[in-house]
Amino acid sequence: MARWFTRIEPALREFIERQHVFFTASATADSRINLSPKGSDCFRVLSPNQTAYLDQTGSGNETAAHLRADGRMTIMFCAFEGAPMILRLYGRGHTIPKGSPDYQRLLAEAFAGDEPPGARQIVVLDVQQVQTSCGYSVPVYDFKEDRETLKNWAARKGEDGIRAYWAENNTESIDGLPTGMAETLGV
Repeated sequence: MARWFTRIEPALREFIERQHVFFTASATADSRINLSPKGSDCFRVLSPNQTAYLDQTGSGNETAAHLRADGRMTIMFCAFEGAPMILRLYGRGHTIPKGSPDYQRLLAEAFAGDEPPGARQIVVLDVQQVQTSCGYSVPVYDFKEDRETLKNWAARKGEDGIRAYWAENNTESIDGLPTGMAETLGV
């Protein structure tokens, strides 16, 4: 049965920290729904009601556009190992542009200053509700390893190549909504 919480309780934080993947979902009233998988090595619980993840360069930048236009976001974790459980974080989010003072501060405080190649922005979620549910039908998988493909691709492109990629692919959502990257890039 589903249980609701007003904050990320300590046991739920421990569950989050054990997971290897999470999923983000966002949309506006008029846009397509975006659902993206992320490696949990980039996810941090900042407080019982706030989380952040270090967002990597992707083929699109839908979450940033949706948060800018609407703000709603859900983050989901599910157990692929051990006891079954699904955990959803519901709230309102925003992005912190790479290179900004807030980005530098949060990168230092929450990520020990470790910025992988291709890091694009930090996504912050102000958690309004937390839900757990059974997860009984989620299959059991064994974690093998994190993929290094994106980091290797970004390292080969270099900072200038990444910025050119952002300008070409990350300034608007697939529905034409601005993502905020144009301001970051100064274009």
